[in-house]
Amino acid sequence: MIRTALLAALLAQPAAADPFEDFGTAMKYGLPLAAAVCAARDDRLEDFAVRGALQTVLVLGLKTWLDGTSISVRPSGEGKGFPSGHSAAAAFGAADLAGKCFPDDRAAGIGLYGAAGLTAASRVHAGEHTAQQALTGALIGFTFGAADFGIGTEGASFSVGMRF
Repeated sequence: MIRTALLAALLAQPAAADPFEDFGTAMKYGLPLAAAVCAARDDRLEDFAVRGALQTVLVLGLKTWLDGTSISVRPSGEGKGFPSGHSAAAAFGAADLAGKCFPDDRAAGIGLYGAAGLTAASRVHAGEHTAQQALTGALIGFTFGAADFGIGTEGASFSVGMRF
């Protein structure tokens, strides 16, 4: 089911655009969607939704609050570049999946975090964000994705997966 969601997100992109940028956009939607499917399966959708909403509010709030400052200027000269929303969403989905759906699967964790990292890199490559903007977005998403607020569960926790 997760593979189907990721495939659908990849196929929904226009054919003429930059494939690397398209990959990043697909992961912005595909990784959180796959994580939502897993959260629903594991009866933790409410906690997932609250964390996802807070992550989105924080990213959009920072974009608005810092607009007009030097940290928020995109490479194109436009504003509202800090932090990267694509990077945040992809990292959120990857961290949730790696920490809660595949906690003992190193290969899955490497693939998921790799996809999130490539999403951040795709935003820099596309000229939409600086490396600092992309990294900050990824860190925000990672933090909310790895967290568990304990809503409907036994307690709050923080899990990144990939146990060694």
